[in-house]
Amino acid sequence: MKDQIADAQSSLAKSFQSLLEEQELLAKVIECFPYPIQIFSLDGTARMINKAALEMIGIKSVESHVGKYNVFEDPIVRGLGVMDRVRQVLTGKTVHLTDFNAPYQDMIRYFNVVDRDIQTISSDITCFPLLNADGEVEYFAAVFIIKKIYRGKEEIGWGMQYIKDHWQEPFDLDATAKAACLSKAQFTKLFKKHTGVTPHEYYTNYKISKLKEKLLDTNLTIAQAFAACNMDYNGHSAKLFRKKVGVPPSVYRKMSVQNSLS
Repeated sequence: MKDQIADAQSSLAKSFQSLLEEQELLAKVIECFPYPIQIFSLDGTARMINKAALEMIGIKSVESHVGKYNVFEDPIVRGLGVMDRVRQVLTGKTVHLTDFNAPYQDMIRYFNVVDRDIQTISSDITCFPLLNADGEVEYFAAVFIIKKIYRGKEEIGWGMQYIKDHWQEPFDLDATAKAACLSKAQFTKLFKKHTGVTPHEYYTNYKISKLKEKLLDTNLTIAQAFAACNMDYNGHSAKLFRKKVGVPPSVYRKMSVQNSLS
């Protein structure tokens, strides 16, 4: 499979190289290319970009990018620690960047891109040199294969499901954020944005809802109902229940039993 990909990339590079002398034709070919692609000069300045790349990245216009964006000055590329690898393309090497996860808020901060409901764009990027007739690197290209666009809601759903599956265990923000494929800071921010509460508040509310169910079982003492939810029946937990529900556990049980009989 890797050999097939390498052959395809080599063929693609040769096709673009053959068009270097016909820049207008090269521009037309790139524009029709189905994957996001950019062409850079040796100093890292963007010289061409196709529609697919504009739409994927969210760049507002060709004019705001071409001649202005420089990949070697990109703080996101630098922050992800791949700048040295990208520069290897200048030596004639083909460079493969896998799982290049660009935070979209950083893209908004640094570049002229549209503010969209996107958190992270994950892609694999292949950078390859374009050689002139003398075999010298004249430009280099970057082709993007988009793997995932994280918009937040789906990932938050994964985190919520993790909480529901592990509500009897102590709250673990690290594990919950990992289940959502997000950093702790990003997960907490997005969770509050989409649900109105923090992950810990959601966990607590869900745990209390399960405790309320257990309290309806009169075969259990109140302490046993708490224990079934992996909670100690003490002053702190009773106070937490009252804060969330409005009445103490014993009163809640009494009211629920009376309502079921009426």
